[in-house]
Amino acid sequence: MKRVTSLCLVIGLAALTGCKSINLAMPTTSAKDATAMSAPLVDKRETITATGYAVVAVQNHRNPAQQRLMAIRASKLDAYRNLTEQVYGQQLDASSTVADMVVTNDTFRAKVEGVIYGARLVSIAPVGEDTYETTLSLDRDVVQDLRILYMGQLAARGR
Repeated sequence: MKRVTSLCLVIGLAALTGCKSINLAMPTTSAKDATAMSAPLVDKRETITATGYAVVAVQNHRNPAQQRLMAIRASKLDAYRNLTEQVYGQQLDASSTVADMVVTNDTFRAKVEGVIYGARLVSIAPVGEDTYETTLSLDRDVVQDLRILYMGQLAARGR
């Protein structure tokens, strides 16, 4: 019995010493390589942005200062509309009429519906002499929250 136990111990040790010669360690990377690999994850900004535009001259007011303020407001609303399109998508209705293999009428209608909260105003700036540009950003976590709320509302409506 003692001899069998000794034999098993010798065979076990021989098997384990064979593993010692195999390098099972993971290849090491320098600190510089590790930083380079993780840098894009840290620097990557998890936001979506939208830009809106409005022309000053088409605003319905005689006072140029009021036209400018109305254009700023219109560009902000356009930016919110663009942000809403990115979060919820856009509903499109299209129809085409063809007679004698020629398109006689082609109509497109677009509709955007949704609620935006938590948007951050990035900038409002004049572009050229007669246009204003507004840029908004929205954090991706807020986007997910908005989509979840929207899907809950759709389910409650029975769509």
